[in-house]
Amino acid sequence: MFAVIKTGGRQYRVVPNDVLEIGKIAGDVGTIVQLGEVLVLGGDTPVLGTPTVAGATVAAEVLQHKRGAKVIAFKKRRRKNSRRKRGYRDELTVLRITEILADNAKPTIGPRPKKEKVVAAPAEDGEDAAPKAAKKKAPAKAPAAKKAPAKKAAAKA
Repeated sequence: MFAVIKTGGRQYRVVPNDVLEIGKIAGDVGTIVQLGEVLVLGGDTPVLGTPTVAGATVAAEVLQHKRGAKVIAFKKRRRKNSRRKRGYRDELTVLRITEILADNAKPTIGPRPKKEKVVAAPAEDGEDAAPKAAKKKAPAKAPAAKKAPAKKAAAKA
């Protein structure tokens, strides 16, 4: 099943689990928002809206608020010593489509739980994992330093 939604003056064809960037909308990161302007509900029997499909919404999880790439507006009037350089970045919201709802249904899928960072288990000897990593790096540097004097000694002989 797919839907065509309209937001921010643009139209998007979406299916569940799509990730898309749209113009900034209200909503905190990790919450579910409903997009109400559904123009088409597709599937076995497509439903076209006039102009929107009554009772249809699309539920989406807000993943991130960010800014888009910089756009430069440069104007120059030749031979007039007149130049204007102005830039801006669009405010964007990244969404993951969770479900496509019809007939005034409420969203049943909540936001995904955040992944927890995996912490390395401490060693049996009671040493931390960080000192072991430091110990591994130190021997790698020492043989390289020993090889250089050996070459000098071979060159002198």
